[in-house]
Amino acid sequence: MTEAAHSNSKHPSALVFDSGVGAISIAREIRRLLPGLTLHFGIDNGFYPYGTRSEEELRPRIVAQAGAMMARSGADILVVGCNTASTLALPQLREVLNQPVVGVVPAVKPAAAATRTRTIALIATEGTVNRNYTRDLIEQFANGNRVINVPAPELVHLAEAKLRGETVTAEDLEPVLARIFHTAGGDLVDIAVLACTHFPLLREELDRFAPRPIQWLDSGEAIARRVRWWLGELKLKMTETPGRSLLLTSAPDSDGRIAGAFAEFDPASAPPP
Repeated sequence: MTEAAHSNSKHPSALVFDSGVGAISIAREIRRLLPGLTLHFGIDNGFYPYGTRSEEELRPRIVAQAGAMMARSGADILVVGCNTASTLALPQLREVLNQPVVGVVPAVKPAAAATRTRTIALIATEGTVNRNYTRDLIEQFANGNRVINVPAPELVHLAEAKLRGETVTAEDLEPVLARIFHTAGGDLVDIAVLACTHFPLLREELDRFAPRPIQWLDSGEAIARRVRWWLGELKLKMTETPGRSLLLTSAPDSDGRIAGAFAEFDPASAPPP
């Protein structure tokens, strides 16, 4: 554990884990609900992006990296801020860690409760769209509503481009919007589930360039509420202000891109192990 991690021992903390910077959408919701909670960030940039990797590669990698980063940070709670990692490795992480593990589940259940047209779009990376976990989630919680699966891997790169200050245009989003609205049943979609933590970073652009208004739904608020529940279960006393954050990466952040994305949380970068 680094010296900086020891300095956080008086502050309740959570480690937000992802392969890229998409977990910033989850971190913002947690910070909004729990401004005194110290947030550490564990980024497996050495294996980015997860969406293109096989399950056989990913599962042991996620468990190893998240476990090591929890040990280094000394965090009280692990937040798996990545749909791919959550759908693959939550049981294994809960088995090996003593700390609570909060995962990101696509918001199919609340979408099914809110839709009026009984037609939902589920927007995710190709891996998440095709995973048995997602199919089981739809079968269990879609409540008979139609779910249109929309693979949108390009949104990951567009979200990271936006965080670098680049402009995301209507032309950039047109292929994804076509898969939502210009497919069989697309004219009935009234809710789109953003089933990747990168995607809420593009909510403003998706809403602006969509051919008609719909609701864009993600799991960020629900994850933040779950973290708050666990803090109560652990009987951790919140402080008014957070302690010093750590940014842990599995490979060097040579261009400072990751540190720049998380600058709003002011984390102190630590070298990869």
